[in-house]
Amino acid sequence: MDQKQKILIVEDNDFVRMQVVRYLKEADFTTVEAKDGNEALQAMDAEMATAIVDVRMEPMGGLDFVRALRGKDIDIPVIFMTGDQNTDLLEQAAKWGVNAVLIKPVMKERLIKAVQRAIAAKGRTA
Repeated sequence: MDQKQKILIVEDNDFVRMQVVRYLKEADFTTVEAKDGNEALQAMDAEMATAIVDVRMEPMGGLDFVRALRGKDIDIPVIFMTGDQNTDLLEQAAKWGVNAVLIKPVMKERLIKAVQRAIAAKGRTA
């Protein structure tokens, strides 16, 4: 698998974002960073392999970001990161086609496996 794929990281907490970027770079991915959903929508391009998105951000959080993507018919795999563990979030994630939900703090191995699965799933549906 060609791992030099571009991953969008959308996280408003600088420390968490830097940690996720470090994990992905160590696994030989290319990263693009955004601090909220609006910034992420502007950073989107056709080369993005997947997006890793925090659920709770202002002014545009993860769910609104996914709704905006799907509204524009952008079918990129999305992985949520969150500290929440409520079932409503899981239902909403499933409704909007989110590939995985990772609970913070995100472990490196789980993150890399979720990204690899999301990219593989995108390849099967392309």
